[in-house]
Amino acid sequence: MSVSVLLIGPSGRMGQAVLAAAGPMGITIAASVGRGLDPAAHVAACDVIVDFSAPALTGGLIALAAQHRKALVIGTTGHDAAAKPALLAAAAQVPCVWAGNFSVGVNLLFALTRRAAAVLGSDWDAEVLEMHHRFKKDAPSGTATRLLEIILEERKLGREALRHGREGLTGARTNAEVGFHAIRGGDVVGDHTVLFAALGERVELTHKASDRSIFARGALRAAEWVVAQPAGVYDMQDVLGLR
Repeated sequence: MSVSVLLIGPSGRMGQAVLAAAGPMGITIAASVGRGLDPAAHVAACDVIVDFSAPALTGGLIALAAQHRKALVIGTTGHDAAAKPALLAAAAQVPCVWAGNFSVGVNLLFALTRRAAAVLGSDWDAEVLEMHHRFKKDAPSGTATRLLEIILEERKLGREALRHGREGLTGARTNAEVGFHAIRGGDVVGDHTVLFAALGERVELTHKASDRSIFARGALRAAEWVVAQPAGVYDMQDVLGLR
């Protein structure tokens, strides 16, 4: 099925990748709206809004999609944790795929992490390490945040269990903590590792991205899928049938 996309944030790295990927996938970019322009002027011509802009714009885009009954794909990251539940509730008014990472491989990593966290007990220490290019503005990445959420869900822990790096006399590591570490440098597209370590053995799950086009193709695949879905918030696990 061919879909028509209103792209929000075309000048960023992901926006440029979406523009490049659309044609080969047979997807029409009806309009692309950058900073200072009004997406409302173009929304009638699209089937789905694809957003790779800034967290401050998400609420307005959700309201616009709800007003015009348009499907929505949100790839923007860096939202405030306290504000996100209200945004998710509002997005559920329309068919919406909200994902921190649209890579097929990363979403398999999500599924494998959930399985590993369920099988490996609390005596296995869990840590998440991510590395991105020097220009990335938010930390941890949306992908790392989702990996942490999966581990917390499976271990029935709250966000107070998270430890961002360690310094000084922190004391021995406890079973009720999950560490995460963000590295920034160079032109790294995105590396993520989930590490489970026990006394005498460890398991490492790693995904490394070398081409940003994988995320663009995944986002457009989500756009094709979501236009045929009922209202609700989905993620790439739903798009790929990994749920």
